[in-house]
Amino acid sequence: MKIGILKEPKGEARVALLPEAVKTLLSWGTEVIVESGAGQGSFVSDGTYETTGATIAPREAILTTADMICCIQSLSTSEISQMKSSAVLLAQMGALYNLDLTKFLLEEKRTAFSMELVPRTTRAQSMDVLSSMATVSGYKAALLAASSLPRFFPMFMTAAGSITPARVLVIGAGVAGLQAIATAKRLGATVYAFDVRRAAKEEVLSIGAKFIDVEGAKEDKGAGGYAVEQSEEYIQKQKDTIHEHAQKADAIITTAQIPGRKAPLLVEERTVLAMKPGSVIIDLAASSGGNCALSQPDQTIEINGVRIFGVDNLATQLPQDASKMYGKNYLNFLKLIIKDGAIHLNFEDDIVLGTCVCHAGEAKSPRVAQILNQS
Repeated sequence: MKIGILKEPKGEARVALLPEAVKTLLSWGTEVIVESGAGQGSFVSDGTYETTGATIAPREAILTTADMICCIQSLSTSEISQMKSSAVLLAQMGALYNLDLTKFLLEEKRTAFSMELVPRTTRAQSMDVLSSMATVSGYKAALLAASSLPRFFPMFMTAAGSITPARVLVIGAGVAGLQAIATAKRLGATVYAFDVRRAAKEEVLSIGAKFIDVEGAKEDKGAGGYAVEQSEEYIQKQKDTIHEHAQKADAIITTAQIPGRKAPLLVEERTVLAMKPGSVIIDLAASSGGNCALSQPDQTIEINGVRIFGVDNLATQLPQDASKMYGKNYLNFLKLIIKDGAIHLNFEDDIVLGTCVCHAGEAKSPRVAQILNQS
């Protein structure tokens, strides 16, 4: 069995599997071929891959000969068409919203796994790439906020006088939010956090932040730990509360997202206009619609002295550790579908089933099947 590792597109410095992960794959009785330059963004040379036992090959050769293709960003339909009909594709395809690609995979009777579909269960935690990359993004978001402010994060007592700590508001206390809170606290800021999930309150308080309560949130135990859509009355109440706290904040970090849906709008234009000049907003949800009304994906804009960073894929800015974490997630998942050096798909396993976009012309993931039925 031949596993191919591809170089990611421009702007993506991570690689799906580092040499240490390749070494593990080879111990399972597989052959690994790596596209030349695949590890360059993570400061790993082709020679390092070759030292572990991998073969370096051009992209076309990998696409046309590999039994399994591993990458982070999804491939184009033209590249998927070059793959062997029996080959398995593993990537983050955005299968719940990139429906044109999902339908193409179905029509072509391809076998594809989209890693953002890994179930949010205890057993699947070690395979959850979204959580791993959210950890990296939350950490980097706090650093970006600190480096972008025209003032210090921590309190200082100096001969020139006292400097009060920066005030940071984190919206969304999932994995990214909690890491942003923890990092901002370590940097010395005073941190406030908001989340619609009551379960998040204890976690926020445990790492030293102050929790902002807005009563009346709707929760769903079957949502896998994610927030769910709220009533119009509650949404307006939370916007008003955020507006009040935002006026006092030096930095806002937003991380609130709902899988398969547009990100909830939580920071209105009026809120941005009411913020202090020199303050910043780091919107980690910019690519899915944005938590801030004025944020633009992959752009930094300034409104009334407030800088808004519409950041997407902050994890690629820490490629070495991000790739290491991503590769570990991949290996833990691959253990489920590689047996004795060959591909073995057991759809009775809830993780294999839940992550599989399609196989033999059939949508396997219940979440994908539901979205397709609604489209």
